[in-house]
Amino acid sequence: MSQVDIQAYLDTHHQLVLAVEGLNKEQLTWKAAPESWSVTEVLTHLADHSIVVSFRIRDILAGTTARLPAFNQDAWVSGQKANDGDAADILEVFGQLLRYNSLLYRRLTDEDWEKTGVNAKGETVRIVDIVKGFTKHVNVHLGQIERIKQASVAV
Repeated sequence: MSQVDIQAYLDTHHQLVLAVEGLNKEQLTWKAAPESWSVTEVLTHLADHSIVVSFRIRDILAGTTARLPAFNQDAWVSGQKANDGDAADILEVFGQLLRYNSLLYRRLTDEDWEKTGVNAKGETVRIVDIVKGFTKHVNVHLGQIERIKQASVAV
């Protein structure tokens, strides 16, 4: 039996779809300030984060002894010109990454969930905590999306 609520993990996609439902291109790309993220950029970050988490988990399962990589989220978002992307496309990729990872999660044993790696900060992290942390991370960004939406209406 999984130590992670895989359905809650998968549901993050639907929550994001609902959060952006009805927003037009202008609303999706609006930024409070040049250094702030738009809704589209938040979605891009979450897709990027899913890619990084996917790698980290697979590296742990492969028995790596190397530190798990960090990534410069702001540089990734700006470097790929994320605000020029399409939110629907980003959400599709995000959903597919979740589904692909969920297939792996369903194969993991209790022992696998407890496997550890060392993160970029030098902390030992378990796979179970990485996956739970990812779900929580998406929820933090759902709040950010709501704040962006509210701020854009106030302008």
